Amino acid sequence: MRYTLVLLFLSSSLFAQKNITAASDATAPLHALQPDYPSHYGAAKPEEVQSVIDRVFNYLEVATPNHFVNKTTGAVWSPGQAFEDQTVFSKGDFRPISYEWGVTYSGMLELSRITGSAKYKDYVFNRLNLIASAIPAAQKNESKHVLHGLIHPRALDDIGAMGMAVVKAKKAGFPTDMSFVTKRASDFILKEEHRLPDRTLVRIRPLHHTMWLDDMYMAIPGLLQLGEYEEAVFQFNAYRKRMFNPNLNIYMHGYLVDAEEHPEFHWARANGWALLTTCEMLEFLPANHPARPEILKQLKLHLKGLMSYQDGTGFWHQLIDKNDSYLETSATAIYTYVIAKGINMGWLDPKIYGPAALLGWNAVASKVNEKGHVEGTCVGTGLAWDPAFYYYRPISPFAAHGYGPVLLAGSAIMELVKTKNYQINDSAVHLK
Repeated sequence: MRYTLVLLFLSSSLFAQKNITAASDATAPLHALQPDYPSHYGAAKPEEVQSVIDRVFNYLEVATPNHFVNKTTGAVWSPGQAFEDQTVFSKGDFRPISYEWGVTYSGMLELSRITGSAKYKDYVFNRLNLIASAIPAAQKNESKHVLHGLIHPRALDDIGAMGMAVVKAKKAGFPTDMSFVTKRASDFILKEEHRLPDRTLVRIRPLHHTMWLDDMYMAIPGLLQLGEYEEAVFQFNAYRKRMFNPNLNIYMHGYLVDAEEHPEFHWARANGWALLTTCEMLEFLPANHPARPEILKQLKLHLKGLMSYQDGTGFWHQLIDKNDSYLETSATAIYTYVIAKGINMGWLDPKIYGPAALLGWNAVASKVNEKGHVEGTCVGTGLAWDPAFYYYRPISPFAAHGYGPVLLAGSAIMELVKTKNYQINDSAVHLK
């Protein structure tokens, strides 16, 4: 028995030595060993990007309501009828009138521009036509119906991104008059939302005079589309000066005016809203506007911070600087979009920034399942002064926040891989 054990030990040792010898640097090119990447590594092909986009689009086409019905009877509402409390959107997974859907409409319009396909634009026009058809009747009903927030907004969430989307759609050829929505957006942002004495936009919840980083996106892109450039620049700088951490080059989520201390929680999606706003500023401010150089500098500073925190999987974490918080899809998609868009627009060096965008897209694509659901997205989130709130926010494939960012990211990556040649060079992704 002892003899057998000795033989087994010697045999296993010789086997181990053979393996060590076979895999040594003297006998094999170790640099050529294939890494065990968690998702595809390298530049996606245009057809691969299109496949992901198509899955998302096909899902949204059937999952987004396209008419109104009576909640009790199921009867389809038509223009000319009274818009009652019982009048609701037909069954669907999402509300086509939310700020999240303002982002989705932007993504669809970008896809139409990049691919030349009218189906994305038609998606937007059909849903906006539905909303427009009901506004005259809904205005006569003062109760809290499904269009109440658009007609009587109480927060920037209700009107800012939707107003932006309507103007973008008009620029893309949308023929229907929705001036009521754009006028309502203008009035609310400029005249009705709460402000500090220096006119900085502010919320009165959860505490009086609280600044939410989210509101950069809820207000500023709408201001840009309405031509209110100086107000957009003012608000951008007001938020940047208070909420951007120049040591980390990322933003805090919340700021309590007049507080002595400001607990910093660097929530990923809020940083996404700020980054996306910076991108919109550079895209839609006049080319000769004097604020542009400083805004471009801010884009690069923010990306310097964000890229230093990108996870090896390609994702970013729910709390950017806390790598024990979960990997989050919607923020990763926004960062991917802005980096790729910045390259496409000539703001960013494709050699330096391109690999991070491609890695981000491969991560995002891995979260689009066969049904077209976007997985791994944090649900709607308020503001807190403790880490547990952010660490344990649920994720859901029915969190509307994931879909617009994925479409935007897909549009920019599609353009990137069609116009720039990225290859594996010396085992890593580089611009050819």
